[in-house]
Formats: sequence, structure tokens, C-alpha cells
Amino acid sequence: MSGLIARARGVATWQVTLGVALLVLGFLIAAQVRSEGPRVRYTSQERTPLVETALDLQAQQEALKAQILAIRAEIQTSELQGQGGAAVTGQLNDQLQAARLASGLVALAGPGLVIQLTDSTAAVPADGNARDYLVGGEDVLAVVRALWLSGAEAIAVNGERLVVSSAIIDIGGSVLVNSAYLAPPYQIAAIGPAGMFDALVRSPGFVDFVKSRAQTFGIGVSYATPASVDLPAYAGSVTLRYGKAVPTPVPSGATP
Repeated sequence: MSGLIARARGVATWQVTLGVALLVLGFLIAAQVRSEGPRVRYTSQERTPLVETALDLQAQQEALKAQILAIRAEIQTSELQGQGGAAVTGQLNDQLQAARLASGLVALAGPGLVIQLTDSTAAVPADGNARDYLVGGEDVLAVVRALWLSGAEAIAVNGERLVVSSAIIDIGGSVLVNSAYLAPPYQIAAIGPAGMFDALVRSPGFVDFVKSRAQTFGIGVSYATPASVDLPAYAGSVTLRYGKAVPTPVPSGATP
């Protein structure tokens, strides 16, 4: 024990001081290193979720961009389809209008002429038939036929538009056209080409009519060529009770 005390007394004071200083310095260094580890780990642990969140947001943004582009493409496709649908609708409307025109369901105006038939003013012979001196359904029908053959596109008799189902029939002292009873004089208006009158006066049917009815019995036949002939639309029934439309066959390979 006395030896240890003697050795301790033999150690210089500066050595003790230096040792204590080194011990304290080592402690501080160890404490700092120990504290740096959690800080670095904490910073790394905080950065990783942020990076992952940023990557997720970027992925969502890219997905939204792709969705926006897809929606824009759908809108463009719909617009193009809409334009195509509008074009098809326009074509169908044009076809429908043409069919209505051809069937007489639309009022028309155009160049043409008007033929008027009036009863004869000649005295009926004692042995004659008074009906021969009156305009009848056959007279009207003869002029209508001659006008069709001369190029007429549309015809009306006293405002009754003629269509494919029209009939011209004698009913007593009047003429039945469609479902209307007409009385003389009879005005037969027709729309057609500029040379329709010339074709009419040269047609055999009209020439025979004039000879047999105008020259023989005095039936009045006059005409006018107004600047525009107006024809009303057909106002009768277009309902068919017995006829049915025949389905149009679809060509092979075509979409019905």
C-alpha cells in the first residue's frame, strides 16, 4: 500500500491533467458519434417517405394526363361521329323531301301552263245528246294524260293535286278527283319544261281530243302560260289499309 502511494506521488501533475482531459475528450467524441447515428437514420427515414410520396403523386399525375388524353380522344371521336350522324341525317332528310315532292305531299311552284275546259255553248241538236256538250271526266283525263306524256312533273285539277292514287271519275254532273267533287270550268294546271306546250299540241292524244271534243261539240279549250304555276300539296289520305311494304333485302356482308 505504501508502494502504491509512493508511485502516485511520483506521477507528475501534468500527466494527470492530460489524462483527465483525454478522458473527457474521448467521452465527448463518443457521445457525439452516438448522437450522429440517430440523426442520420432519422433524416433517412424522413426522406424515404417523401420520395415515395413524390413518386406516387407523379404516377397519379401521369395517370391523370393519360385519362385526360383518352377523354379528349373520345370527345373528338364523338364529334366526328356527330358530324357523320348529321351528314347521314341530312342525306336522309334530303331523300325524304325528294320522296315527299315525288308523292305530291309538298306544294310546288314553277314554270308550266294551265289548260281550261269549259262546257260547250253550241245549241244541242234535236237528235243530239246534251251530255256530249258538257265537259266530263273523260275529257279531263284525256288532257291530264297528254300533259304527263308532254313532260309534266306535277298536275292539279281545280286545286286537287294528282298523285298515284288519284282517280278522275264522272259523278252525275260533276267530276270526282281524289275525294273532291269538282264543277266546271276545269282548270288543269301543270308544271313542266319550257317546251311542254309545244309537245302537248303535237301529241296525238291531245290532237284527237281537240278534234273529237272541241271541233265536233264545241267544248272550250283555252290555255295560259303564267310566269309561275302554283300547285297545292295533296290533301287526301295516304293510309293504306291492305298494302304492306316489302322489306328491302340486305346485301350479303352488309350491316342491316
